[in-house]
Amino acid sequence: MGKNVIIVGGGFAGISVAKKLAKSNFNITIVDKTNHHLFQPLLYQVATAALSPGDIAIPIRAIFSKQKNVQVVLGEVTQIDKEANRIHLRNGASLPFHYLVLAPGAQYNYFGNEVWKSHAPGLKSLSDALEIRERILLSLEKAEQIIDPEKRKPYLTYAVIGGGPTGVEMAGSIAEIAKRSMMRDFRNIKPEETKIYLIEAAEGILNGFDQPLPEKGLETLRNMGVEVLLNSPVQEIKEDGVQVEGKFIETPNIIWGAGVKASPIIQGLGIETDRMGRAMVKGDLSIAGSDRIFVAGDAAHVKDETGNPLPGLAPVALQQGKYLGNLIKNNDSASTRKPFRYVDKGTMATIGRAKAVADIRGVKFSGFFAWLMWGLIHIFFLIGFRNRFRVFAEWTWHYITFKRGVRLIAKKDND
Repeated sequence: MGKNVIIVGGGFAGISVAKKLAKSNFNITIVDKTNHHLFQPLLYQVATAALSPGDIAIPIRAIFSKQKNVQVVLGEVTQIDKEANRIHLRNGASLPFHYLVLAPGAQYNYFGNEVWKSHAPGLKSLSDALEIRERILLSLEKAEQIIDPEKRKPYLTYAVIGGGPTGVEMAGSIAEIAKRSMMRDFRNIKPEETKIYLIEAAEGILNGFDQPLPEKGLETLRNMGVEVLLNSPVQEIKEDGVQVEGKFIETPNIIWGAGVKASPIIQGLGIETDRMGRAMVKGDLSIAGSDRIFVAGDAAHVKDETGNPLPGLAPVALQQGKYLGNLIKNNDSASTRKPFRYVDKGTMATIGRAKAVADIRGVKFSGFFAWLMWGLIHIFFLIGFRNRFRVFAEWTWHYITFKRGVRLIAKKDND
């Protein structure tokens, strides 16, 4: 009987660990609250009707259908017993482990204002993306039926909170919808009536990038018609709008992307965490007090060679997953393990059609070539030929025709 490896989370880190252990004697169990692996970097494209949910998600069971040592459990972890080496699930089941890899991801941080969540959904799951998509589409439908331009103004206003890559990509994508893609199908709305705000508490956007890329991104957004409000912390979010200092933006279309915190599972470990709730792990990604429990991906606080914490990006999670897979496969003892080292191959963000910024190993560029590289790399990271082909086909069609294909409202009650 092989040893049990439990992986909590079917994201980039979790899937990467399991794949590394493909031809081993370990019994691997992947536990996730959903039944699918989600390609989060393209989630905003589902929210803005460019892609379908099935284009960026694949059932975890389908990924490992040929890997016989992997079992998938749909469930939520409620407790981790470090002494007994067991995890407990919400349904009452408990599973023993020899090695435990915690890669539960992150969730949006509303900084103590949880009531804002219902008015300003974040973008972490397919259900979030579909909710935002339906809000946008319903808002356009309502605006189409209102004759008075002043009364329909709120329904043609969009507020995106947070100037990181998600917020920038979302604002740019909405600008494309509002100014060009969908407007041709609405008879009573003029593109110039739409107003898109990107609200950022800091003094600049894309703070993870080095200059001049944040300035380039800011300039591109403004050229696309996005009003970027810098040094503007949100004071209040209501059903009908957002209050920043000296300004109330009236709109039902509010999207949150202003910071994340680690999954609550990490708090239950009883170890030191950073201000975002991420586990302070050792060099081998194990936690204090146990050399068999590891934390990876967005839930781990890992420093780079300059002493700064690594960002919550897919490449970081993938490299950590491969590292842990090799470490577990080799059955390394804690004293002989080499610490994890991240190889930074670059960061990039797209802003709109043929517009992106990229920093590849110190080489900074923007525009069409950056956008093309961004697209090719994201297609490469998708799991499964079908998903890669569909996304490539959708993007090609959208680039040629300017049309977004997935403009469906599926709610039963639209009153």
